[in-house]
Amino acid sequence: MAKIKSAFFCQQCGYETPKWTGKCPSCGAWNSFVEEVVQRDDKSKPEAMNWEDDNKEQRKAHKLEEVVHTHQARMQAPDGELNRVLGGGMVPGSVILIAGDPGIGKSTLFLQLALHWRSITTLYVSGEESAQQIKLRADRIGVKNPNLYLLTATDTNTLFQEVKKVRPQLLIIDSIQTLESPYVESAAGSVSQVRECAAELQRFAKATNIPVCIIGHITKDGAIAGPKVLEHMVDTVLQFEGDRHYAYRILRTLKNRFGSTSELGIYEMVGTGMRPVSNPSEILLSQHDEPLSGIAIAATMEASRPLMIEVQALVTTAVYGTPQRTVSGLDLRRLQLLLAVLEKRGGFHFGAKDVFVNIAGGLKIEDPSIELALVCSLLSSYEDKALPSNICLVGEIGLSGEIRAVNRIDQRIAEADKLGMDVIFIPKVNAKGLNDKNYKIKIKTVNKVEDVYKMLF
Repeated sequence: MAKIKSAFFCQQCGYETPKWTGKCPSCGAWNSFVEEVVQRDDKSKPEAMNWEDDNKEQRKAHKLEEVVHTHQARMQAPDGELNRVLGGGMVPGSVILIAGDPGIGKSTLFLQLALHWRSITTLYVSGEESAQQIKLRADRIGVKNPNLYLLTATDTNTLFQEVKKVRPQLLIIDSIQTLESPYVESAAGSVSQVRECAAELQRFAKATNIPVCIIGHITKDGAIAGPKVLEHMVDTVLQFEGDRHYAYRILRTLKNRFGSTSELGIYEMVGTGMRPVSNPSEILLSQHDEPLSGIAIAATMEASRPLMIEVQALVTTAVYGTPQRTVSGLDLRRLQLLLAVLEKRGGFHFGAKDVFVNIAGGLKIEDPSIELALVCSLLSSYEDKALPSNICLVGEIGLSGEIRAVNRIDQRIAEADKLGMDVIFIPKVNAKGLNDKNYKIKIKTVNKVEDVYKMLF
């Protein structure tokens, strides 16, 4: 067998040494050396991996003016939410990395995608589960696909040999941390193995024009496990997140070379897999038989998608001396700032009250436009007066109590109008150039928190 030259590189400064050492002599970092392949003999490469032989012409240098742009149609997946996140469909030859917490539903999502996509041939490679386990999950989803092939292997040589036989149009890897390359003598999941296996999959995708979906693990800090270069090598990075105690999952785009990174998809975990939620606002709003205090409806934006969410607040008298401040779904420091504004500008004594705030549905909201709804829910619980269930609020609160403008006000109003809301409160600044005749909903403009308080309470 031909020799394969490898060396050890420091992950911090890039210092190279032929042998592993504990401390880097250049930057002083400890345990930062990983093994990487420096030179590989192509003769030792199996025939199944010689994808470059078919594309020798592409490896020559060309002038930029001589390159002819050819439009490639995107592959439309049967999952509308995934198409939205990818920017309109799956690009041929792209490498997609999806990461998320254990048990969040990554494997279920892509097995479900492979089962529903009957028009193409798919090879699902699993190194974590046996064929019987995957079959049980497929039976639970309840969809049959004669063009879906299953391979339980961790060696990349075996993987590419089966790819030569099956000739798939889509390759799914579950997961990259279980693959092993024969060119690196280290355990599966190590930094060098993850990098080498990802590089082989990337070369395969670009040479054959077959899209590759890679499922990856994350660390306890929430970052994608493996070297940072893994995220640089792939074309698209998706983050699958959500609380396992809730049924909803959010698919976010962290990187996308072929589309926007401001899109997101929402799924609901059901017994038959992941159900795409096309209109999440109707699910996130609770239906109450009678008005309840401490509840307000906010028109927010998650990426480029408008959402109507329910903000819940509970204000009670502090019993144990120091008042408690507990939040779920938003930033605690922002709540403390708003309480200070209400106490200073409005004269409400929240300093002696326990305050609990929750975003219904388990969502985590960073949009500052929900602050007006949050303030109204706090005042509703403070006064113990219920707000009308047919109103929603939009606005960011400044330190002087003014209501600041928000972006994409048209989409927020249209979403509230579509859900049958009667009144929407918006900042006065956003009313400039707004044609309220286009909507059935009544639009009220407010300039300060005092104006909202006088109208509602």
